[in-house]
Amino acid sequence: MISSSLIALGLGEKNNGISTGSIHWQGKGALLDSISPVDGKTIGSTQLATEEDYNKVIKTAVDAYKVWSTMPAPKRGEIVRLIGDELRKHKKDLGELVSYEMGKSLQEGWGEVQEMIDICDFAVGLSRQLYGLTMHSERPSHRMYEQYHPLGVVGIISAFNFPVAVWSWNTMLAWVCGNTCVWKPSEKAPLSAIACQLIVSRVFAANNIPEGVSCLVVGDAVVGQLMSNDPRVPLVSATGSTRMGKSVGTAVAQRLGRSLLELGGNNAIIVSKAADLDLVIPAVVFGAVGTGGQRCTTTRRLIVHTDCYEEVKTRLVKAYGQLKIGNPLLTENHVGPLIDTHAVHAFSN
Repeated sequence: MISSSLIALGLGEKNNGISTGSIHWQGKGALLDSISPVDGKTIGSTQLATEEDYNKVIKTAVDAYKVWSTMPAPKRGEIVRLIGDELRKHKKDLGELVSYEMGKSLQEGWGEVQEMIDICDFAVGLSRQLYGLTMHSERPSHRMYEQYHPLGVVGIISAFNFPVAVWSWNTMLAWVCGNTCVWKPSEKAPLSAIACQLIVSRVFAANNIPEGVSCLVVGDAVVGQLMSNDPRVPLVSATGSTRMGKSVGTAVAQRLGRSLLELGGNNAIIVSKAADLDLVIPAVVFGAVGTGGQRCTTTRRLIVHTDCYEEVKTRLVKAYGQLKIGNPLLTENHVGPLIDTHAVHAFSN
């Protein structure tokens, strides 16, 4: 099943992990194999970007911004609409790749692609709603108004647990606002990112969009550090661990840039004695086991009122007993594997 999806998405044994749109190339760094946690097989490979590769991409993105930002916002929204249409066509294949490459259930893989489609729809509407205020001036025969302007190049660092959706949340909104984007995906799920870039590239090529509006740089932590310290990237959006967020946030702040950080959590659900347990139990179970518990929003603690504690415990034990763990590409299974042996070790200890 996964072989046909890889072919449909344009992926092979060796893939270009660096792209500025219609131009794709191999990095000059180390070879990176994408190994599925489902069966331990190598899905495909690419080579990591070096600083030289990164600088080439950023320069192209800076140049593209000068053209893309002058395009009317509704026109930019139309391009995003077309991307949403292409994602609809590839939802099945891309969802299967997400599931196979990072281990989440197939339903969640498809759901993640649907989130991409939904944000495209939202961004299309937003492209006609970039409003500003008009105000009366204290000076005779004058009016004042405010108008939002794009920032420039937006850097996006995404994590393995949502290998495509998080990129789309940032990118589609940034694009309709007139920014260009450079994406550094997780090294644990590079093929899902390459597949997205190939989808976008086809839309851009068919509509004569400038080279550099959509950029991809598959690299290690060094690329993230370069991006965080780069004054050519006024905004960096990073998703990942708190440790990573502290590093990115500090580097960006030191150059007076802007950062958006979505980091790890320690989430709790509070169950009062008036709670409807028919709603509580499914929410708790999925909140805890969705994506194998590898979410920033994963439920990690329950705070339960003493009056319903025993019933909650009994129902939870029964619910967990019904979960099926196994190959996430089989729809009867609810929980797939953790991303790698490091995650297993961290969980066990």
